[in-house]
Parts: sequence; C-alpha cells; structure tokens
Amino acid sequence: MKSIVLAAVGLGGEPAPGRALHMLARALPEIFHMPCRVRPGLVDAGASYDPTRAQYYSTDILRRLVPLANNDTRVLGVTGLDLYVPVLTFVFGEAQLEGNCALVSMHRLSEEFYGLPGREDLFTERLVKEAVHELGHTFGLRHCADWRCVMASSHGVELLDVKGAEFCAECVRVVRAGARVLSAF
Repeated sequence: MKSIVLAAVGLGGEPAPGRALHMLARALPEIFHMPCRVRPGLVDAGASYDPTRAQYYSTDILRRLVPLANNDTRVLGVTGLDLYVPVLTFVFGEAQLEGNCALVSMHRLSEEFYGLPGREDLFTERLVKEAVHELGHTFGLRHCADWRCVMASSHGVELLDVKGAEFCAECVRVVRAGARVLSAF
C-alpha cells in the first residue's frame, strides 16, 4: 500500500518533534488520501551541521532519509533544526523533485522565533502547508505562479501565511496525471 512515513530528524540526546509528527500523521491522510505513520527512532542530523552558518545543510539530511523510502512510500523528515542550502539564508524545507523524500523544519514557523507571542493554531497551519508543499515536490510539482496555491514559493512566513493549504486546480491536475501514489483528490 502507498503511504507517507514521517521521520523525526534531530540530534542524539534531544527530544524528537513527537507532537508535530502526530499532528501531521492526522492531517496528511486527508490531503493525500493515503495512510501516514510515524517511524520510530531519530534520524541523526549532527553530521549535517555547518559551524560557519550555525545551521544544518538540508540536502545532506535528505540523503540520510533516502534509505528509509521505497517505491511504496514517501518519507517526510520533520525537524526543529534551522536548515539552509548554500544559495539561501534559510529554507523551511527541501524535497527531491519526483523523488521519495522531503524535509520540513519547524524552526522558523513559530511566532516565538520572531519575538511574538506563540500561536499554536498558526504554527500548525504553517507546518501543514510546508509539509504539503514539500511532499508536492516529490510528486513532480514545481513552484506555482498562483499565490494562493500551496505550491507557491515562500521565502518568508508572510508568504507562507497568505497562501492556501490546498493545491490549485492546475497542480491537482498535474498530480492526478503524473502521481504514482495518489488515488484521488
């Protein structure tokens, strides 16, 4: 059976993002129409740390997720670590385009990161949008020009907040036509 596997990514000795994983395990099946489960254990990201940036290289972490995937599963790594790719200051996540692995970071999704009072509802909404966005890339979707689509590019939480949590009609069409794992929307 086709499914999504959620994997905690972090550092040995630190708590895994359990609450977020279980929230995503409830939300993602409604969107992707496939089962979703939380993988036990922690994928160690310690070797992906760049001391000059004080961040973790997301592409390297994605490579660590690959052995957890197969043709019947998509793996979504979830972390509280601050991620980067060399050409950007930070990323909310990264995915293999038409691959089986994606990664999302919770680090910059909370209001507390920006010095504001916490809002659990807003954090949850942002995390779901980012998870759906990154998983969308694994189904072959690129960034969408429709700013309301979940596949619109977001280089800041302001853009993440204004876009929707759903695929636009064109992205749904592409996913339906080319997805190997989605049954129906």
